[in-house]
Amino acid sequence: MSAEPAVAAAPERTRTVSWDDPMLTAAGGLQRSGLATLEAIRDGVLPPPPIARLMQFDILELAEGRVVFGCTLDESVYNPLGVVHGGLVCTLLDTVVGCAVHSTLPQGLGYTSIELKVNYLRAVRADSGPLTAVGTVLKPGRRVAFADGQVLDAAGRLVATASSSLLVFPLPEG
Repeated sequence: MSAEPAVAAAPERTRTVSWDDPMLTAAGGLQRSGLATLEAIRDGVLPPPPIARLMQFDILELAEGRVVFGCTLDESVYNPLGVVHGGLVCTLLDTVVGCAVHSTLPQGLGYTSIELKVNYLRAVRADSGPLTAVGTVLKPGRRVAFADGQVLDAAGRLVATASSSLLVFPLPEG
């Protein structure tokens, strides 16, 4: 048996991630409707959730029942095959369908994903981006809501779609 030759080490790449206390946003959300909470995050009144900074998501558009997020890509989200990990695209879709539902909720209600079905349509690379993700509520509900999402690359090509059901529930008081 012969050992495989070692791969020459490339210069190390780094990315620093910082975030705010997520409980500040959670507490601020208890005082607002879902749409008002998302607007406060977009406008810098409330800090974004840590996952948004980690995965480089930004709110681009907000309306009741519809949200649009952007996602900056770099090699830090590559898998071993040299493409963006599908988990990033899945997380982006979970985010936009959830936030679309959140935008329909009155103060005091929250949500969580029950099911998320994702279809990947094409590979994504750092030069495919930035990505744009759209989440749209199909049917709001008092107990369960339904939403769809889609992700497009910088050229406007559809790279993934999702359908989701989300549980709606009362948030615990402070």
